[in-house]
Amino acid sequence: MALTLVSCELEQEVLTGVTAEDLANNPPDELVEVLKQSAYARLMGGGSFGGHGGFYSYQEISSDEIAIPVKGGDWNDGGVWVRAHRHTWAVDDVDINGIWDFPYRVIAESNLLIQQYPDVEELVAELRVLRSLGYLWLLDSFGNVPLIIETTTDPAPPAATDRELFDFIEASVKDNLDMLTKDNVRINLNYWTAHMILAKLYINAEAYIGEPRWAEAEEMLDIIINEGPYTLSPNYFANFSANNAGSVENMFTLPYDANNAGGFNIHHMTFHYDSQRTFNLVDQPWNGYAALEEFYNSYSDNDLRKNNLLTGPQFELDGVTPLRDESGWDGDPDGPEINFTPEINELQPNAFRQAGARINKFEIPLGAQPDLNNDFPIFRYADVILMKAEVRLRQGDVSGALGFVNQVRQRAGVEDFTTLTLDDLLAERGREMFAEGWRRSDLIRFGRFNGTWWEKPTSPVTRNRFPIPLNQLQGNPNLRQNPGY
Repeated sequence: MALTLVSCELEQEVLTGVTAEDLANNPPDELVEVLKQSAYARLMGGGSFGGHGGFYSYQEISSDEIAIPVKGGDWNDGGVWVRAHRHTWAVDDVDINGIWDFPYRVIAESNLLIQQYPDVEELVAELRVLRSLGYLWLLDSFGNVPLIIETTTDPAPPAATDRELFDFIEASVKDNLDMLTKDNVRINLNYWTAHMILAKLYINAEAYIGEPRWAEAEEMLDIIINEGPYTLSPNYFANFSANNAGSVENMFTLPYDANNAGGFNIHHMTFHYDSQRTFNLVDQPWNGYAALEEFYNSYSDNDLRKNNLLTGPQFELDGVTPLRDESGWDGDPDGPEINFTPEINELQPNAFRQAGARINKFEIPLGAQPDLNNDFPIFRYADVILMKAEVRLRQGDVSGALGFVNQVRQRAGVEDFTTLTLDDLLAERGREMFAEGWRRSDLIRFGRFNGTWWEKPTSPVTRNRFPIPLNQLQGNPNLRQNPGY
């Protein structure tokens, strides 16, 4: 009902004096754009990329990159993030529903707009591709979900098979991508990012449907590489700056805005409470997300990307006065002076408040509000280059793979690889794509998600999929729980 109200408000505001026939035959460009953005807006908000709770949190915390250590009573949250880290999540963990809700709210708005404006070809084509991205995330996270389109009337639709979801995503993108612009827009999907959706689908096909589709993935990547408008930025961190809307490398981004489009608050998610005085932040951070020590150590000291993470003694805005955690000092051997150490003493129950390297990838302007202005990159050209290296390697072309992966390494200031294994490539993807929301999917594709890392035991292969959330099962009797739950 809320989605309907939003759309009606947009229609009343923009369609004054425009008949239904006018809309079908010659829709005003400004209306089409407003309608598109009402769907894209569903990608933003809590639990999405760069926000705590739900989709983004589980992609990162279930991986070997990031944990949320429990600091006494802080960040216990009923043990939900410890379970996420150890792959022992439960069907009634409420944040699991956030993984489900994030894609479906995009799908719901897309379906509604397709229903309302079926004859606006440009709008419908782009919405169908956007909807397919939502289903790609659902296939990756759950599989076994209802396939709901604009003509669905069943109030309790049954789940589609993984193959049905895969085929639907593939057909939806292929049937509509030629209608999408080839302009280098970043806050909308375009012809090139539609090919990126297919590349992501194909490169993970073995995990989704048990069939490797490396050649098809490479075909999609080659179209982007050989014909697209993207290039690697000379400055890695320019892609994550507070004013990164003009990045030559970012392909599809969420256009966060501190005042008008909030939801990106990674600085609050990671930094110590007293880091407020380092950045002169409007509000106090939450002191949660921290990198695992082994992941931090995967960067060589001369790797420019090691600055993705912040370690060492912390200071006030003047850069001289040490930050001190007097009231909350918890026995950390560094004393009350705050020193972010790569080592985290334990996951629970009494992790030191200053332990762990902090996420420092995205620029934090002095005086930042609780929400940041940085656009969050969902698709980035460096990912295209690394995926190209991967499909070359998986098809036996080590030399060809080296040529691509070394483009990324040269930009990072580290020496070229002279040989390359899948383990090397997975580690390089981690260093390059840290905290961008793809690590869980990468680990599954490389067969490493069920292994052990700090404070995480071996997990069963059934944990490659999340459980269908309990409230979804209760609301739809035609759903069936995933194996292993």
